[in-house]
Amino acid sequence: MTTEDGTRGDIQFGTIAKLVGVAASRHEDRAAVVDGRKTLSFRELAAQSQRAAKALIATGLEHGDRVSIWAPNMLEWIVVALGAHSIGGVVVPINTRYKGLEAGYLLEKSEARVLFTVTDFLDTDYVALLRRANLELPHLKDIIVMRGEAPEGTVGLNAFLERGASVSDEDAATRLQAVQPDDLSDILFTSGTTGKPKGGMCTHAQSLRAFHDWSDIVGLRTGDRYLVVAPFFHSFGYKAGWLAALMMGATVYPQPVFDVGAVLERIGRDAITMLPGPPALYQTILARPDLDQYDLSSLRLAVTGAASIPVELIHKMRDVLKFESVVTAYGLTETSGVVSICRQGDDAEVIANTSGRAFPGVEAKVVRPDQTELPTGEPGEIIVRGYNVMKGYFGEPEQTREVIDEEGWVHTGDIGVMDEDGYLQITDRMTDMFIVGGFNAYPAEIENLLSTHHAIAQVAVVGTPDARLGEVGAAFVVLKSGAALSEAELIEWSREAMANFKVPRRVEFLDALPVNASGKVLKFELRKRLGA
Repeated sequence: MTTEDGTRGDIQFGTIAKLVGVAASRHEDRAAVVDGRKTLSFRELAAQSQRAAKALIATGLEHGDRVSIWAPNMLEWIVVALGAHSIGGVVVPINTRYKGLEAGYLLEKSEARVLFTVTDFLDTDYVALLRRANLELPHLKDIIVMRGEAPEGTVGLNAFLERGASVSDEDAATRLQAVQPDDLSDILFTSGTTGKPKGGMCTHAQSLRAFHDWSDIVGLRTGDRYLVVAPFFHSFGYKAGWLAALMMGATVYPQPVFDVGAVLERIGRDAITMLPGPPALYQTILARPDLDQYDLSSLRLAVTGAASIPVELIHKMRDVLKFESVVTAYGLTETSGVVSICRQGDDAEVIANTSGRAFPGVEAKVVRPDQTELPTGEPGEIIVRGYNVMKGYFGEPEQTREVIDEEGWVHTGDIGVMDEDGYLQITDRMTDMFIVGGFNAYPAEIENLLSTHHAIAQVAVVGTPDARLGEVGAAFVVLKSGAALSEAELIEWSREAMANFKVPRRVEFLDALPVNASGKVLKFELRKRLGA
């Protein structure tokens, strides 16, 4: 376990900026990132990151400016993120499933100065998506295309990197030394009951401490070969992914999309040892009729969470997929991505039915509505306090105060039970958020998007169980007078308007939504209609 003697991640490295150099000196020519035919050693990754840092300096990026990345898992994502970190830039990832309006809101809200993106991911041109949204983004000065053709008004990655030739090594080193542990490293956007995404601010020290501890607990080590399927725009792929690997000397294999056949082939070809993901990932792999045709003998570590997990799945992950270690974990954007985690050696029932116990340096307790702590075994709201608590929502002090109380406790909105050993079981949610294949879906945000359809007068969204994805959205719609709209038409429209995980899989049309005396929609009545 990491301790106060200097082995903790934030003490060892200080900042992500300095971590790059430490990793390069420790691991030198060991492969840091393998992306198709491209491989960077730890030393080469440091050199490429410095090129990106110099180019950002030449572009005019100042300490604390935001740098947004809207791209799939790829080597360049890591390089430009580390380049930004190295000069005090604040990374703002964007969900690759977002459409132009959704991405534009994040760029506007964060006041991002630079956007790194691609124009050729799954036949999607993100620059075109953004431009079709026709938004005014006065703070955005540069769009850098990392892969694909760079359209007029943007800059290709090579041309961008050439800008750095005018910046000296000394200037880059001065900027790196100016970065402090308590400086912001990133803003990760989440959503909430207001329907508008909110940006949780996290520092270098928080990220390094949390995910060095995470790595230590799950058993990630030097030489591991880590297939990162979780998206880099999420803390699971970014911080528990490539950042953890960089700290521990593991090799990152970015996987841009989850294709079960491609993943199974990569496990055997690249001798993958580490494969975290939501339960749906392992269930999909186990459902393959030709699973015995693939070499999975290298697999060693699995980390999962984000949904309820059948005990039988844990047994199959150990017995069929041959993982030596399987653990579950729980975290929030508001808590730097970490709250609790199981430990190696926990039995299958504990791993399946709980989210483990609190991380070192993190407090978690279950409370009544009056904030008094409940005895073990009694359900209540989970609240969390510790070094991991975000610095607040970017530009939203009032919403920050609604979530973090005066004593520093984050009110998660999750209902849970704690046992006598401190293990948490998440039983319900105070909010209406539901989880689609590992992605958090927020009804208020989906409702706001659906309400822009010209035929819709009112809409309410709830989650409903799904055998493959855990939960999916169901929309209850009241049409405007004289309007006509079918379920298929609305689902097709939704696929164009929002990220796929937000798209309702079921639509019911009502004459009126059920409401209480104050006009609040009674979502439990809607769930009853679904049998949920």
